[in-house]
Amino acid sequence: MKKSSVSERLVIGVTGGFGTGKSTVANFFAGLGARCIDADEIVHRLLSSRGRIYKKIIAQFGRGVLAIDGSIDREKLGKMVFANQLLLNKLNALIHPEVIRIIRKRIDAVKAGVLVLDAPLLIEAGLRPLVDVLVVVSLPRWLQIKRLQRKTNLSRSDIIKRMQAQLPLKNKISLAGYVIDNSGTRQKTKMQVVRIWKELTNK
Repeated sequence: MKKSSVSERLVIGVTGGFGTGKSTVANFFAGLGARCIDADEIVHRLLSSRGRIYKKIIAQFGRGVLAIDGSIDREKLGKMVFANQLLLNKLNALIHPEVIRIIRKRIDAVKAGVLVLDAPLLIEAGLRPLVDVLVVVSLPRWLQIKRLQRKTNLSRSDIIKRMQAQLPLKNKISLAGYVIDNSGTRQKTKMQVVRIWKELTNK
């Protein structure tokens, strides 16, 4: 397992299932000194009215996916594509190449230190070769659904559709260098992050 020093770069990929707590874990790594690349933030920018694929999304999915202010309503778009695998594949074909291009550019710009890539579809989008260490954030399915119901406006049915659109969590865990159990308190999750950080950086 690759370790990092101040003179070289270490890329930690953080992924998991929908709502398992990837961003929480990435933020803990950031608090320890890592620089972060947030794939969701990149997608959000791409979908903005000034984004590179804004017009392509409208051409493909129609103006019905727009909010009142003209921006792409991610909730409307999500309900449309997660109900239809063909449409989801078309959306991914538009988004993934651009996201990968930007992530590669950002990783290449960092020559030393620890970089964390927070990406829900890290494995599905073919980003695995870009990271040195894969960290998977795990949560029991029932708790995953419960937390998402509390945190989002999505119905249980919509949550399950989104979960099923991703590679099963057990498959991701089988590829992981480290697995973080996020079913406990934030402090317990942070302790696991700190342990991994110390092991990888010798700090």
